[in-house]
Amino acid sequence: MSNEISISEAQKMVDDWIRQYGVRYFSELTNMTILTEEVGELARIMARTYGDQSFKKSDEKYNLADEMADVLWVLVCLANQTGVNLTEAFQKNMEKKTNRDNKRHLENNKL
Repeated sequence: MSNEISISEAQKMVDDWIRQYGVRYFSELTNMTILTEEVGELARIMARTYGDQSFKKSDEKYNLADEMADVLWVLVCLANQTGVNLTEAFQKNMEKKTNRDNKRHLENNKL
């Protein structure tokens, strides 16, 4: 049995969790602010792990995978609240990027 979760399954899991444990979704604006906060926490770990900053004692509580999951969680909340089907949106986005950039990076001498 695979433990992989599709995007649509993730959207349903978050919605089910909110209904069972979360009482209701926070407002869209609150969730957008929370998303920004979570991206900041992810950036902090990235800067310390892969960048030039050193870790502080207060950074020990952060975990890269968990911070990425926090970002995904809030993004899924926002998608659910605004009626966005992330599977369809991601597929369309991949098509857009492929059509726009199918030669761009291959022809980039910097890469």
